[in-house]
Amino acid sequence: MSLSALLPPITLMTSLLAAVLIFATPEHRSGLRTTINLTAALIKLLLVAIMVWGVFQGVDYHLTFTMLPGVAFTLKADALSVMFAGLSAILWLLTTVYAVGYLEDSPNRSRFFGFFSLCVASTMGIALAGNLFTFLLFYEMLTLATYPLVVHRGTVEALRAGRTYILYTLTGGAVLLVAIAWLHGLVGDLPFRQGGHFQQAASDLETPLTLIFVLLIAGLGVKAAIFPLHGWLPQAMVAPAPVSALLHAVAVVKAGAFGIVRVVYDIYGIESVAALGLLEPLAWLAAFTILYGSVRALSQADLKRRLAFSTISQVSYIILGISLFGPIGTAGGLVHLLHQGIMKITLFFCAGNYAETLGIHRVDELDGAGRRMPGTSIAFTIGAFGMIGTPPLAGFITKWTIASGAIAANMHWAIAVLLLSSILNAAYFLPVVQRLWFREAVNDWPHERFWGRLETSAWLFWPPLITALMTIMVGVLASMPFSPLSWAELIAAREYLP
Repeated sequence: MSLSALLPPITLMTSLLAAVLIFATPEHRSGLRTTINLTAALIKLLLVAIMVWGVFQGVDYHLTFTMLPGVAFTLKADALSVMFAGLSAILWLLTTVYAVGYLEDSPNRSRFFGFFSLCVASTMGIALAGNLFTFLLFYEMLTLATYPLVVHRGTVEALRAGRTYILYTLTGGAVLLVAIAWLHGLVGDLPFRQGGHFQQAASDLETPLTLIFVLLIAGLGVKAAIFPLHGWLPQAMVAPAPVSALLHAVAVVKAGAFGIVRVVYDIYGIESVAALGLLEPLAWLAAFTILYGSVRALSQADLKRRLAFSTISQVSYIILGISLFGPIGTAGGLVHLLHQGIMKITLFFCAGNYAETLGIHRVDELDGAGRRMPGTSIAFTIGAFGMIGTPPLAGFITKWTIASGAIAANMHWAIAVLLLSSILNAAYFLPVVQRLWFREAVNDWPHERFWGRLETSAWLFWPPLITALMTIMVGVLASMPFSPLSWAELIAAREYLP
């Protein structure tokens, strides 16, 4: 067996092995636990970087073996999978650093970081899955691994949120299982491949393929938080800030969106979805979710809940982009897979810093916090303006590209959705920024300043500054080779111009 075939499972095993070691680490051995966490994260990032370069050079990373008659377990690295794997590897390293500082004095850290590593492995498995069966295995593994993180605090609110989360996600997983089993019974095991499998589907397959597609989108739409399947996400905000960050920016909602991309492009094929009359309804559903999430965010007094409804809105940009028939819209949707992750993790890191350092959880408690925590507040401001779509930040690149795709696809109504969404983004983010910088502080906070002494723990301070810098750089350098936009354009070209 070649090294290229072994690289995907080795990448998975780094996190699985780390989880086993962390579960076995005594609670008081914080230094050892941190070393295991960071070493595994760095190794994973290196392995993913090797695969990114290899995929660009045309190397075939593929491993498959039969698990059941007619059912294969397949791991494969293609351009789309390494894009998602790269996002996960980078942001998980930063989230690990942040979580070490955030949970410094908390109980049950070995349990937390053990399941945290299982989440890494699950997300990487979703990224590298080569067919729907393998995808489903890791998709359900992610559900089970994240539940202990959602209920980690053990409070009544956390347990209630955990019940809601598990009810939604297991139900979604059951629907997904039915759809995959039905599809398998209809046409057998289908690997992910560019262009999909149903470009010229027989007429007698149109009705079952349409129903299966609806079931697939419904099952995946739970984790992607598409309306009306989004109810678990705001409730899950009772979890610690590192968990909120991974739910919104790296793992759960992105797993759902990534799965929808796989179904549309690599199972059905974009032309088949359009021919079945399913592409435009998917676009309208995404558009409604974008506006619904933004409107709901306006009324949220709790900062993390405001960010949660923002996520419901922002993730559907990915689905809207891929629903605009043409490579430009596809590139916009795919690049937002990365851009939204970078911006949203910045905002959740900052929200965690306000909560951990100043005890702030509500928007109306943020008055003057920018002068007490300028580094964190600068990062939050950059993330917020990125979400609004201010040039030249990451969010502007997304919205400009999707709008260009809407024009090319003659779906001009999508431009109105983008403009209205940006206005709503400004309406719920600018008041937060205004309170940070232009209101007098009403709380008697300690007066350590940024210069001379960090405003909070270094573990908490640097991750949001790094991701805020990334928010700027991926926008400014969007036209450079290996930028997220360039990689998304490469994937779109391969899907539409095989």
